[in-house]
Amino acid sequence: MHVMAGLMIDGDGRVLLAERPPGKHLAGFWEFPGGKLEIGELPLEALARELREELGLELQSAQPLIRVPWTYDDRRLVLDAWRVDGWLGTPQSREGQALQWCDPMTIDPESMTPADRPILQALRLPATYAVTPADVVFHQREVWLERIRVAFASGLSLLQLHLPLWPVEAVREFARDLLPAAHSHDVKLILDSDIEGARLLGIGVQLSSEQCMRLLERPLPWRQLIGVSCHDASQLAAATRIRADFATLPLVIRQVTGLGFDAPQAWSAFQSAAEGASLPVYAAGGLSPLDTKQAKRNSAQGIVMVKECCSP
Repeated sequence: MHVMAGLMIDGDGRVLLAERPPGKHLAGFWEFPGGKLEIGELPLEALARELREELGLELQSAQPLIRVPWTYDDRRLVLDAWRVDGWLGTPQSREGQALQWCDPMTIDPESMTPADRPILQALRLPATYAVTPADVVFHQREVWLERIRVAFASGLSLLQLHLPLWPVEAVREFARDLLPAAHSHDVKLILDSDIEGARLLGIGVQLSSEQCMRLLERPLPWRQLIGVSCHDASQLAAATRIRADFATLPLVIRQVTGLGFDAPQAWSAFQSAAEGASLPVYAAGGLSPLDTKQAKRNSAQGIVMVKECCSP
């Protein structure tokens, strides 16, 4: 089943939600407006029809955001979510469902249908996931503290503290010192593999694929982001199983003797894996901001940026 979903964003940055009515599957949960693609319809045509029938609107412009494969018991679907940035009319409930405009950052994911939660996270997550370089040493602490604070003020909004040369307690203390600036600029901080430290500090964690495979459930509340470092479809499936918010997946570009590099093939393989996943996926592997558009064209949430993270 191919289902369209429209994320309607108003001038205040709020998104429109519709409540599943009594008598329907998942009644009482909230979702993004939309409905089934009919035979012979193109996705944008189906989205326009659904918004007209459900809300009395005329679609003007929309851009694809994420495709989420999902299974409910024996029902399999692909939820095809588009960000709607232009329409005519005022939304009206034509099918008896309750409607509400919400700030995406304040929505409780558990109030959403399970298939809509990855869409919400794709809407909330930025296009750049910054990660500190692995070779930062402890005596550079004060330099990097100031450098990161400047980056926060300049618009960086998602940062993983990947500091393998530091003691665990030193990384936790570093994160604690960054928290006031992070809160001031609405930045999400992520610890590398340290679930207990993330729990203590109220921040996020990036899990290794091995950690993820061992877990039976989500290890942190929804207000604390969970990412998973994945390398294949089975690990992406495990990240979905524990209800992680996003995953990272390396872009594997191999050199072909005498033929240069197979970048198109690498992007094609990445896109196939990302579209088969049920959560937002960042492309990793020596990428820079110049690669962001290419990544998004190939179904990535964005890029993992290490080399230019918090550049002086």
